This record gives sequence, C-alpha cells and structure tokens, in this order.
Amino acid sequence: MTRNTSHRITVCTSCRHKGEDCRPGYELIAKLRRAISEAGDSIPEDFEISGTACLAGCDRVCTVAYHATRKASYLFGDIQSDDDIDALVDFAKQYAYLHDGWCSSIDRPRRLRKSTLARIPATIMALEESLERVS
Repeated sequence: MTRNTSHRITVCTSCRHKGEDCRPGYELIAKLRRAISEAGDSIPEDFEISGTACLAGCDRVCTVAYHATRKASYLFGDIQSDDDIDALVDFAKQYAYLHDGWCSSIDRPRRLRKSTLARIPATIMALEESLERVS
C-alpha cells in the first residue's frame, strides 16, 4: 500500500499553562510521534506531526490541529499530554478514514468532544469564467 503524507497534526509550541514557564507542546509532539508510530498500520495514512509558534488557543492550553488536503480541519484545546494521547491517536485513525474530514462531536473520541475549539470546512477554490462581458 502506498502511504500518503497529506495528513498533518500541528501542535502549538508557545502555549503554556497559566503562571508557569513550561511549554507542553514540545513534549506532546514527541509523545504523539511515538504513539502514532506505535499504532503502525492501524492508521492507514501517514501523519506529519509538527509544531508551530501559535494556534491562537492560548486560553485552552495545549492546542492541537488536524488538517488534510480537501478535508475539514479540527482545532482542539485543553489537551493534557498524558491523559489525552490515546484520544489523539484514536482521532487520527478516525480522521484518516473520513473522506471529507467531517464528523459530529459525538463521533469523536470522548476526551476530545468538549475540547473541540473549531471545525473548519475544507476550502476548495473554484474559478469560473463568466459568460457575461463586464462593461
């Protein structure tokens, strides 16, 4: 089977718990990479896992986004590295099979249902030629 790397998980690396200096995003990236790797073929698509400076979920540390070509994107907040790693892997398994990325909150892993910050529809740009002349 040819594996595709159009699926991505992006973790905020600047988020920090209020009143603390720790930045849990870096630790989450390492744990998530390990967990996805250990899941092996139970995830039918490769997921590139990387960090970014900010996902604008500062009040809901730690923030994680799932996105793919021609699929809805998801933004989750309040992710606890140790508690939520299994739910993040389970969502990767589910997301890989969703042809358009769309699922309702009750279909997502239980630990992610209330931490969903956004579901962003896929953007597909279509340009049409106008048959009318602009005067």
